[in-house]
Amino acid sequence: MPFSFGIIDIIDIICVALVLFYCYRLMRNSRSLNIFVGIIIFALVWLIVSRVLQMKLLGTILDKLASAGIIALVVIFQDEVRRFFYNLGSSQRSGFMRFLFRNRGDKKVSLDNIAAVVAATMTMSRKKIGALIVLERNVHLDDIVASGDAIDAKINQRLIENIFFKNSPLHDGAMVISDHRIKAVGCILPLSSDTEIPKYLGLRHRAAKGVSERSDAVSIIVSEETGAISMCIKGIFKLNLTAEELEKTIIEEMKK
Repeated sequence: MPFSFGIIDIIDIICVALVLFYCYRLMRNSRSLNIFVGIIIFALVWLIVSRVLQMKLLGTILDKLASAGIIALVVIFQDEVRRFFYNLGSSQRSGFMRFLFRNRGDKKVSLDNIAAVVAATMTMSRKKIGALIVLERNVHLDDIVASGDAIDAKINQRLIENIFFKNSPLHDGAMVISDHRIKAVGCILPLSSDTEIPKYLGLRHRAAKGVSERSDAVSIIVSEETGAISMCIKGIFKLNLTAEELEKTIIEEMKK
């Protein structure tokens, strides 16, 4: 049978290339990149052995390994798989689906509340009081809220400072803000497994990155060692922010 190559084949190749490129972008900043490259090499060898050279014995062995490897891939890349589907669902291209299933409640934070958060953050920065504040957006953080102490209080500068005061029983963990309210404090956040996080960034930064990788939340961190202010959005850090930069970034992100 003669070899045929048509428009469907071209579209097929382009789609596979786009999927591989998207997976590469998703994993290039994580420790899974080398594993991903290894899988691509294995797949190429498998195709050459089974389809091009048609080596029956070795091809059968590789076929069996590939069949069993699907389950192993889900285990190895569970964080990346979760992130892939989250990014797919939150993409700007899926606006129609988000319109159908969007949350009717207003999760945004008002300008007055942002000013209170920024003022408290700057005060804690000057005093080198460690803090971790999470601003909920479209993705619910109910499981994280449940891990802490619910207070459901108005956003207030003095209250934020008192909660994170070193001798306060609630200063450990994260504060979650949603619906113009401080929902809970002392919350436990998922830690990021990214090995590329600089070593001078502490556990608060790793927790902030972890929650931002699993949701669209905006995380604000105050370093207890240096007093430096940072933010983490979609797994990307913004370090050493000034009050103006912090306020501007919060306003821009909470509009999305």
